Amino acid sequence: MSNPILPPRGKADVVLDTDTYNEIDDQFALSLLLLNGDKLRTAAVYAAPFHNEKSSGPEDGMEKSYDEILKVLALCGKSELASRVFKGSRSYLSDEKTPVLSPAAEDLARRAMEYTAENPLYVVAIGAITNIASAILLHSEITDRMIVVWLGGNSYDLPGTKEFNMMQDIAAARVVIEKARLVLLPCLGVVSEFRVSKPELERWLVGKNPLADYLARNTIEEAERQSSLTCWSRVIWDVTAVAWLLNEDGRYMRSVRRRAKLPGCDRAYSDETIDRELTYVSYINRDRLLTDLTAILTKEDPSKLD
Repeated sequence: MSNPILPPRGKADVVLDTDTYNEIDDQFALSLLLLNGDKLRTAAVYAAPFHNEKSSGPEDGMEKSYDEILKVLALCGKSELASRVFKGSRSYLSDEKTPVLSPAAEDLARRAMEYTAENPLYVVAIGAITNIASAILLHSEITDRMIVVWLGGNSYDLPGTKEFNMMQDIAAARVVIEKARLVLLPCLGVVSEFRVSKPELERWLVGKNPLADYLARNTIEEAERQSSLTCWSRVIWDVTAVAWLLNEDGRYMRSVRRRAKLPGCDRAYSDETIDRELTYVSYINRDRLLTDLTAILTKEDPSKLD
């Protein structure tokens, strides 16, 4: 097998595809991207669809995520980037050949053509991957011009693929796995290591600045709503996908090259053989990443910066 894809050396252009209102971790991931402007240039942010108890359907989830993106931009002092925020798909793929048209998919299909295999656009996806698959189906040539970093599915060592991002749009997942230059961050069994607790949030984030306070209190409120009678820690999954871009010399995680597996409609990895390899994140250094994340979020009040 070939070597894993390496994080960018030097400043990289990044688009983030995010179902920001779905949970509490996308907000951390978006903040980490925005506050690392010396290393990562935010070229665009796409609102991804989602459907759970926080939305009435994929379109409603996408619209709420769009509004949440704008809210985080303001907290980060980056409201000038609002013109680079695009609404995404209003539904999931109906099959593996038909794109869902949206401003986000159309922007990516156009934008990625400005890059090359040697100087790619980095596409960080932390939700259902409908927008990215649709862009590929609109313009297949972009697959050589971008690297997709996706938080999706579970560890290959676990029996099922019943993971929120992947199971929402199996057709889109199959398109991206079959066609993209892909870095995969599996959820259960790998990224599930990246947890934070209430005492840590209160110690390191609460009261530090409006952004840090919002992120911490939002996490605590959500966790206690779901786990009010138990001890809890909360996985902040999506941070790891952005952190992969900052993973110089393996600071936060380790990756290997593995044969790609396709998800099936039965919520299990298929037995289909596929002549594709991907970069597979296999380990997260939780303490080092959380230490750096909290330092970045609390360095100063980003909303007051010019």
